[in-house]
Parts: sequence; C-alpha cells; structure tokens
Amino acid sequence: MLRKKILILTILLSCISIQFAAFAQRSTAKATVQPYEIAIGQQATISLEVIAPKGRQLVFPAYVDSLVSGVEVLAMPKPDTVYAHEVMTITQKYIVTSFDSALYHIPYLPVLDGKDTIQSNGFGLKVISPVLSEATLNYLEQLNTQQTDSIEFDKLGVFDIKAIQTPPFVWQDYIYYILIGLLILLILAAIGVGVYMYIQKKKKGYYFKPVVVEPPHVIALHALDHVKVEKLWQQGKEKEYFTEVTDILRKYIEDRFGVSAFEMTSDEILNVVKNFMIAESSTESLHQVLKLSDLVKFAKYKPFPDENDLSLVNAYLFVNQTKKEEPVETLDPNRPNERDDSEKGDSDNWKISGDKDGNENRTTNANS
Repeated sequence: MLRKKILILTILLSCISIQFAAFAQRSTAKATVQPYEIAIGQQATISLEVIAPKGRQLVFPAYVDSLVSGVEVLAMPKPDTVYAHEVMTITQKYIVTSFDSALYHIPYLPVLDGKDTIQSNGFGLKVISPVLSEATLNYLEQLNTQQTDSIEFDKLGVFDIKAIQTPPFVWQDYIYYILIGLLILLILAAIGVGVYMYIQKKKKGYYFKPVVVEPPHVIALHALDHVKVEKLWQQGKEKEYFTEVTDILRKYIEDRFGVSAFEMTSDEILNVVKNFMIAESSTESLHQVLKLSDLVKFAKYKPFPDENDLSLVNAYLFVNQTKKEEPVETLDPNRPNERDDSEKGDSDNWKISGDKDGNENRTTNANS
C-alpha cells in the first residue's frame, strides 16, 4: 500500500515538473500605453514588452498607418533588448496619435514566436476633444443652423494645441548654401589672382618677381663685412676668426670656379686656383690667408694683430681680383624709358663703366 502511494506521488511530481518546464519555455507579452488619455492631435507611446527564452526568434507587428481605426501609428523605434541569465526581455514601442475624440479599445498586439503566435493583454486609449468656451459653442450652433454662411475664426475661438515653435539651428541644414558661398568665394579669388597676374605681366613683363641670385663675389664680400664687424680676433678668438674667413673663401672658390674647395687641403686649393690663370698677387694673397689659418687652427699659433688685419685685407683683395666681371651697362640717351627721372637736367647722358678691379666710374659728356 505504501509503495503504491509513493508511485502515485512520483507520477504527480513528474507531471508538475513537466508542466512547469513547459510554462518556463513559453513567451509572454505585455502591452502598456502612456499616457492613456490624450487630446486630439497629441501623441502617446505604446510599449509592447515580450519576455522569452534567450535565442528565440520573435517577430513584432509592423503597422503601416493605423493600429486600429482612428489610431494612427507615427513611428516604430528600434526595439530594446535586455538579457538576464537565460531570459531576454525585448521592448518594442509605437508612437501613436488620433484626430477623433473617442475611447479606443485595442484587444491585443500579436507577436510571432516561431510557429506560435502570442498575444498581449488588451488596453484602451482615450482621446478627448478640447474644451470649448460658451461663445464658441454658440457660434457652432449658428453654423449648424445655417444662421451664418462664412466662418469667422476669431468668433470660433479654436486655437492650436501648441503654439508655433521655431526649430533649433542646425548648421548641417545649410551645408548646401555654405558650399555654394565657398565656391563663389573661390571663383572670385581666382578671378582676382588672374587680374593681378595680368597686370603684373603687362606692367613688369613677368607674373611673379624673379628670384635675384647674387653673384659669388657679392655674397663673399658681404660675409667678410660681417666678419669685420664681429671683431673675433680682438676678443681672443683667433681660431674662430680664421675659420670663418677661410670658409668664406672656400665657398667663394666653389661657386666661382666650380671646384670642391671644402674637400681640399690648402695646398690643393692653391694648385687648383693657379690653373685658372689668376694673377700672381691674387695667389699670394690667398696663400697668406690659408697658410696662416692652418698655423692658427692646427699648430695653435698666436698671430700678431697686423697678421690678423692683413689676412682680412688679403681675403678682400683675392675676391675683388678674381671676381667675374659684369657686362658694361650703358644708358642710351635716345631711349627715354631707360633714363631715371631723377637724373634729368644737368646730369643727362650718364655712362657707367668698370675698371679692372670691378669698381664703377661715372663720366659725363663734356657739354653736361
């Protein structure tokens, strides 16, 4: 007898477990609306919440225009999904509105769960009309009884639910106009540059000012002037003084004669310079500077002040005696466009010539 009772109890417990497991595998749906009461034209949000085992393929209803007759669906945002252990909760929202005052009943919202269809609970949405004043009601009564033919909205007293609002400024809305403005500015800038270049070409003969490349002797003389102003040897910096002077001469020799003077010794530089048929005095000047520089830099020789001054003078002399002669430029008195207005009068017909040292001499006609 006891064994029979135990068997019956076991069967009952098994059935309960099977029913509980089956219930645990089922999906449930719940629908709510907020707010449940709206005025005509206002919006409400319907939330459809489905709780189902993780991994279930659920399909929510998609409404093209109306949920039920009189209730319009405006939007269907992307659903939200929350996972907890082996259960997932998916919430799908629907934005609805209505333009007819009534109490609307939605019996359920269906959700497709695999081959099965689960249904949510039913709910209601109340849409109320705006409260009309006594004057408005009287005017509507006149319209209904055809006591007046035209509608005067001031007497009707019906206004919008919300006042007209100004949308926030979003610059992306004006990107098309911004691009057009930038394009116009670019076109105007291109036209301006084109006009400027045309005027430059017509006035000066070139679009852009050509780069003025100074001849090697001008660069060297400017650099020697800078060394003279520095007065390095007067400060006891003889080594730095001779280093700067010889570097200036090596750079001048490279640019003037096209040889790699910085990679040569002093003797090699002197031998190369002699091949260019330079005057003996120029070679002697260069010899004095280079040899004395080697003594100061490598033998720690302490030169006398006169030797320091003589080295700078010989550097000037070598550059001036070996510089490339510039072509003689003569101003033609018969061509007024080549004459400077500041040289008119008693200083007409100037002629510029150069002596063998490159110094400029100015002479005038005997009649000037």
